[in-house]
Amino acid sequence: MIRVTGAVSPMDRRPFKLKLLALVSAIALLPATAIAETTAKSQDFGTPSSLPFTLSGSYLSGRQAGLQKDYGHAAAFYEETLAADPSNTMLLERTFLLKLANGDIDQAVHYAGELETAGLQNFLAQLALGGQQMVDGNYQAADAALSKGRNGPLAQLSIGISRAWALYGSGKIDEAVEMIDGLSGPDWFEVFKATHKAHLLFAAGRNQEALEAAEAAYTIDQGAIRVVDAYARLLAANGQQKDAVAALELYDEQFRGHPKLDQTRDMLESGAVVPPMVTDPAAGMSEILYGLGAVIGRDGGEELSTSYLQLALFLDPNAEFAAIALGSVFERMEQPERAIDALMKVPADSVLKREAEIQVGLNYNALEKLDESRSHLEALIEQDPNDLEAAIALGNILRSHEIYDESEDIYTQAIESIEKLESQHWLLLYFRGISRERLGKWDIAEADFRKALELNDNQPLVLNYLGYSLVDQGLKLDEALNMIKTAVELRPTDGYIVDSLGWVYYRLGRYEEAVKELERAIELRPADPVINDHLGDAYWMVGRRNEARFQWNHARDLGPEEKELPKILDKIANGLKDAPATDAAKADTDKNGG
Repeated sequence: MIRVTGAVSPMDRRPFKLKLLALVSAIALLPATAIAETTAKSQDFGTPSSLPFTLSGSYLSGRQAGLQKDYGHAAAFYEETLAADPSNTMLLERTFLLKLANGDIDQAVHYAGELETAGLQNFLAQLALGGQQMVDGNYQAADAALSKGRNGPLAQLSIGISRAWALYGSGKIDEAVEMIDGLSGPDWFEVFKATHKAHLLFAAGRNQEALEAAEAAYTIDQGAIRVVDAYARLLAANGQQKDAVAALELYDEQFRGHPKLDQTRDMLESGAVVPPMVTDPAAGMSEILYGLGAVIGRDGGEELSTSYLQLALFLDPNAEFAAIALGSVFERMEQPERAIDALMKVPADSVLKREAEIQVGLNYNALEKLDESRSHLEALIEQDPNDLEAAIALGNILRSHEIYDESEDIYTQAIESIEKLESQHWLLLYFRGISRERLGKWDIAEADFRKALELNDNQPLVLNYLGYSLVDQGLKLDEALNMIKTAVELRPTDGYIVDSLGWVYYRLGRYEEAVKELERAIELRPADPVINDHLGDAYWMVGRRNEARFQWNHARDLGPEEKELPKILDKIANGLKDAPATDAAKADTDKNGG
């Protein structure tokens, strides 16, 4: 089965039943219409004024909102519960944490102070209190606040580096370095310690010592953008211009470059003095919180991750990496509106602004706002017609909405803007080929797929799509089957490509082989309705009728596409006609889902 990477699907937007658990003790008093009206008011935080407050209702609503990762509503419900039970330290701590995760920093700092007054140790509260002092320029007070909280490796590293920046702000450079050197913990501490030691010493003008620290960080991780950037800058600051450029070029070779490193290279090659990345103590604290928050966000732990990133942006509103990382976390949480808010915090003069704006366009699409998405990305393309990323994003959005003629035009404009096609441009040809195939322009679609393979030999996605399309039309069957077999060899754990092989065997009437491959595809993608449907068809053709109906029932329950559901229901009721799989009816199969 063909699955198209890069396609943009509308977000699965499950309504948040905010009032389902709210007001449980009062629910019997409310008519159904009143419940419906309050549920619709999704922007109201906490219990609506038209409904009675109950302690248990607000508490349960806060818990439910927290489970849904709706930190704004969760914080509001816990806050009103705390107001009714002010001595409850659990409610106090949850209110603080949720305010922080939601980005309500001033309120979070207030509740952090309440936690301290209550004698409760919470390292995030100390970070919030210390962070407020850092922003205010009270570095000794910041160090004092931060010194009160430390428990666990994450807390030790966060607070230790933050204290070092507070000491730097007080002019105590040697003590700041000693603070960093004295931090002990797991191996992953070392790259953070070395990087911040380099930042701090560079800001203090001690360039040779800073370079030694940067070299230590670079030895550990040559793939971290901030590490590479600091290393290159310090090489240049120590008169090693060629080595600095070489480090940036090595990153380009290994990781396909980055706009921030391109900016540093431009400064190096222009002969300009390359400044330290961090000079302000609050920005230094922001840097460690961003670094840790971004890692936490990739590994789950969204509440902690957003807390770190929100505090990083409070400490340094120009923290472009923190804004992008926060947007990414909200995207993974399927909260595109909040992702847009975060991405819009990237400063207008940042080299990352365009990347952020492209993501904003994608998030408008996730909100099912096609017009806003289209106009946003079209404006970016108009500003820079050579920006392939914006063109790919818009083309994919249009294609996901089955607006194939316009997506073809967008891809064509992008391709024609390229002076010489290179290996990385296979993706544009692949996407345009899909649009053309869907428009029934097979000859030029096939030409696009084959050109994509010239640029990127044995690219499994192209092999899969082209091979399947050829079989679907009864063309070049031996070559087509070999293409799909090669794609499976290259990506043996891709359930969609394995499904393609099974389905092609089915279309060729090789049903036993089809069953074998489709069963393997099901193991890889058990919750896919299309693969379950395909396996049901294959079971039927080998005489396993009960198992066929079981798979069709499973496919029905997994939420197939609307146009496929009647077909599945008919098969459950009547089975399949025992006709060759390659007859005309099967030739009309939708290759993007059976």
